[in-house]
Amino acid sequence: MGVRTANVQDGNIGETLTGLAAVIHGRRDASPEESYTAKLLQGEADSLLKKLAEEASEVIMACKDDDHDHIRYEAGDLVYHLLVTLERYDVTLDELAGELDARHK
Repeated sequence: MGVRTANVQDGNIGETLTGLAAVIHGRRDASPEESYTAKLLQGEADSLLKKLAEEASEVIMACKDDDHDHIRYEAGDLVYHLLVTLERYDVTLDELAGELDARHK
């Protein structure tokens, strides 16, 4: 478990995801030695996929503990690693939004 983030304020999820996705996209060609995101994007696919599974498990464990702040923290890690995975496999946020929209129409 990581150190919990202090002083978290509500934000705009659309703006946050769009901004984070843009940062992740920008790291596609960065040096893996200098950027964790670049390392995930350029390294072994299994390393990223294992990290995604690990983060999902950590969300589950935080939920089992019924610890609100820990759930939020781990969900942040999961969403970050999911966005990196989407970038690696060329799935855009607009495509993801389209998929989700199509499911509730």
